[in-house]
Amino acid sequence: MSSDLHLTAYHYRADFKMERAARNKKRSRAKRRKESLFGKPFDGGKRMDHGGPQQQQQHPMEQQQPAYHPQHPAMMRLYEIQKEVASLGPQVCTFSGLQNDRDYKRLERELTRLLLDVDQVDTEGKPELQGARKRAAQEVEGLLRYLEENATHPSRLAIEQLSYEARQLVDERVVAPQRAGGVTEINDELVDALQQLVLRLTQVKTEGRVPLRKARYRALTRLCAVQDVIEGRTQQQTLSLPLSGDTHEAVNCINQVMVKVSVARSQLVALLMGLSGRDSCAHLSRILTEMQVELDALDVSGNAVIRNYRKQVVEEINGLLKHLDLEGEGDDTRRYDLAQNNSIREIEGVRAHISHLREGVLRHCVMGDLSFRPKAELQGLLTQLDQVDTARNPCIREARRRAVVEVQAVITFLDLREALARRQPGPNEHPSHRAVWQVLGSLSELQAQVLGFDGKRVDKSYMILEELLTKQLLALDAVDPQGDETTKVARKQAVKFAQNILNYLDMKTDEWEY
Repeated sequence: MSSDLHLTAYHYRADFKMERAARNKKRSRAKRRKESLFGKPFDGGKRMDHGGPQQQQQHPMEQQQPAYHPQHPAMMRLYEIQKEVASLGPQVCTFSGLQNDRDYKRLERELTRLLLDVDQVDTEGKPELQGARKRAAQEVEGLLRYLEENATHPSRLAIEQLSYEARQLVDERVVAPQRAGGVTEINDELVDALQQLVLRLTQVKTEGRVPLRKARYRALTRLCAVQDVIEGRTQQQTLSLPLSGDTHEAVNCINQVMVKVSVARSQLVALLMGLSGRDSCAHLSRILTEMQVELDALDVSGNAVIRNYRKQVVEEINGLLKHLDLEGEGDDTRRYDLAQNNSIREIEGVRAHISHLREGVLRHCVMGDLSFRPKAELQGLLTQLDQVDTARNPCIREARRRAVVEVQAVITFLDLREALARRQPGPNEHPSHRAVWQVLGSLSELQAQVLGFDGKRVDKSYMILEELLTKQLLALDAVDPQGDETTKVARKQAVKFAQNILNYLDMKTDEWEY
């Protein structure tokens, strides 16, 4: 009897434990479902695969049953809202415009509407439904916040300011004279000004944010296209074109097309810089294509000179057409997210080699050993960098330029060290010339510190280096050549050398990114 009672009690306890475990397991599943109702919180698109096509992720509600029955009206409404949020998310995460853009206002309007829709969901005072509604609201608010942060980010405003400066420059120097019926003056000053704007754009920090990288890339591609069109025109001005109409009846037609091409070139520049309110890329493309057809219909057989003339005009038209596909430029993230770019990897490999050689040079200099002079190896790295394919990408071009500067900094350091070691001043050396060489000796020591510097601009050591280099420039400024031509040349070279060291120090600490 007692053994039967014992067995009964044992089975009762076992059944009770199994039932309690099942209830706990069920509550745990319900809790997990409740927490994952709207997936992970919004993270500003950090989980997006920006290097390729977006992977379609199944909504958590399609995978698991929520704590409340899926047919509950509140859950059904939240699910509908979440589908709309999911469709807007990628658009927000790649929007690269400003607050006054039409797309910004549309996205802001739709997200605000969704936020109001979430707020109007009746939760019947039940905690589970209130939690789901709260998480939905947080996700919409996160998208709104991310949209506003990127549109008002200091770097985004800096990109817009540089774009405005570029538009002003191009309008004043290229577009306005053409519209007034005058001749656009293309000179080195204009080309250099455009190049300076390109450099300033590449140096805008994006903090790895996709919208900022996209905005910077789009601004750069347009400015580089304008630069290419203008430089191409500079080359065309050196040709002995157009030919005289007396040569052949087809020449008059080609000459007329040349005039149209000149106008189209100005229209293209205006389009690229956003200075043309009426024209469109498609319209200009049709005009240029019609010119090609017109040229193709000309009979220039048997006359090589005219055939070459037509060929050159056709090539110029093709050169303009290739810049008309920029409407969607920048939508492909692989163009501006360069971490996995092969050219960037090649440049980074060269930079690692430069770093190794630089450390070796500095180590030998500390020991007073001037025998380690890997100049041939450094020249080989310059050749290797020259062969890197930039794919007309301004950011890759800037990365290559910076690597070239790193190589040149080591080469000039070695050259000055060697010149100082060989120097044998004579008794009749001009005092001013000697003073310049003394400054060069100080600059060589400072350059060694700059080459080895690995800090930031806020560091005290940076400020000291900058101050010491500035003092050397002031010392050179105080040198009076007293009419000695050799001293004048030496001082000019020393000033340029000191400025190059300062520029290199700035480049090392500007925290530039691809």
